[in-house]
Amino acid sequence: MSTIPIIIDCDPGQDDAVMLLLALASPKELKICGISTVAGNVPLELTQRNARIICELAGRSDVSVYAGCKRPLVRPPITAENVHGHTGIDGFNVFEPTAPLEELHGVDFIIDTLMASADGEITLVLTGPHTNVAVAMVKEPGIIPKIAKIVLMGGAFREKGNTQPSAEFNILADPHSAHIVFGSGCHIVAIGLDVTNKTVATPERMRTIERIPGKIGQAVHDMLTFYDRKNPEKYGSFGSPLHDPCTVAYLLKPELFASKLVNVEIEIQSELTMGETVVDFWGVTGRRPNVHWAHQIDHDQFYSLLLNRIARLPG
Repeated sequence: MSTIPIIIDCDPGQDDAVMLLLALASPKELKICGISTVAGNVPLELTQRNARIICELAGRSDVSVYAGCKRPLVRPPITAENVHGHTGIDGFNVFEPTAPLEELHGVDFIIDTLMASADGEITLVLTGPHTNVAVAMVKEPGIIPKIAKIVLMGGAFREKGNTQPSAEFNILADPHSAHIVFGSGCHIVAIGLDVTNKTVATPERMRTIERIPGKIGQAVHDMLTFYDRKNPEKYGSFGSPLHDPCTVAYLLKPELFASKLVNVEIEIQSELTMGETVVDFWGVTGRRPNVHWAHQIDHDQFYSLLLNRIARLPG
């Protein structure tokens, strides 16, 4: 497998943090050109700090972090402190990272990096609202042919929504940006709640994480313990789904996933269903397919991959 150059755009978030650890632990397969952060799970000043914390925790302060957009394109910001805590990565002892935040705006970092690359060279990994990438596409449409593919966590079909009855958080947080990204013509792999809700960090898996020697295993265990605190009340059982790491797992082992090329449109008009990913799974509309929609995952092998890679990190 050749090394895949990637840009990660995220809003850490405990599950984004685990996604970053998985990517940072896989340097042979993934060349991280940089990390841009966006307002989402928590405000921008926290997402950029959290990304730098995770890089330092993993011993990868060489990876640059850029702060992007502070708010959605059109709608008022929404955040998810009720899920992630006031820091975004509650459960972990937050500290001020030593690596500085890059001065370049995250949108300009995305544009400059893509425009300096060959066509179809760089893959984008999106695990937050799509604001940075949408703004970059509008500001410089020339980046679109530079993108090899976009692998994103967002949306829902059979599972419906986790923030509104029919909308998943990342899409609902900035549906107008998602509308731009999904309509861009890029090769898109969308991994939504239909898949990610199957990646539950069961108590047995949590015990395995806690047994990983050193600070990484303990940090992941503690973050996910906080992340899981409301799930028994909501779902009737312990265990948080690890949504965002599925994107990086797809790049490392795409055979763990089953997907189907379908048409997906983003609802941006109805307040009742704002942010819904309208998935034409059976091709009933005749609209052009534009997304590889993931619908199955081998969750046991997903956890095997995740635990193996996290255990490689220093500390």
